[in-house]
Amino acid sequence: MFQINDYVLYQEQVCQIKEQKKNEFTGLDCYILVPLTDASLRLNVPVDNPNIKTLMSEEEIKQLIHLMPRVPVIDVDDKMLENEYKKLYHSGNKEDLIRIIKTTYMRNQERLSNNKKISEKDNRYFLMAENLLYEEIAAVLHISSQEAKEYVLSHVEK
Repeated sequence: MFQINDYVLYQEQVCQIKEQKKNEFTGLDCYILVPLTDASLRLNVPVDNPNIKTLMSEEEIKQLIHLMPRVPVIDVDDKMLENEYKKLYHSGNKEDLIRIIKTTYMRNQERLSNNKKISEKDNRYFLMAENLLYEEIAAVLHISSQEAKEYVLSHVEK
């Protein structure tokens, strides 16, 4: 069970638990979650909802950063790439987010080096995966998302 002011992951959003109360319509005990990206939104979620997940620990972040250079890029046919991005993004696995980030970054860099425009699809998934990963790291380390990105980039083994 979580406490008031805890940060959790709910449906690909980092949220803070603002309160716990009974839902007046269903009678269920619920958390009132506020996404970090939209403080005006209040989500009323039953406390036993399996989609509420704990954030990584500082140690798990360090392990993930150490693992990053060895996370493989996605190796599927271009026609299947968006389906793979979707599957990996929604998997809940942080290594899968890194696979998306690495793959989309490399694909866009290759396009730029060939004087082509970056792919809208690759750029969209790159930003989604980056935002989710760095938002979670930022919440755990109590820093901004930009500082979380800088932290990761400065600690990853090249």
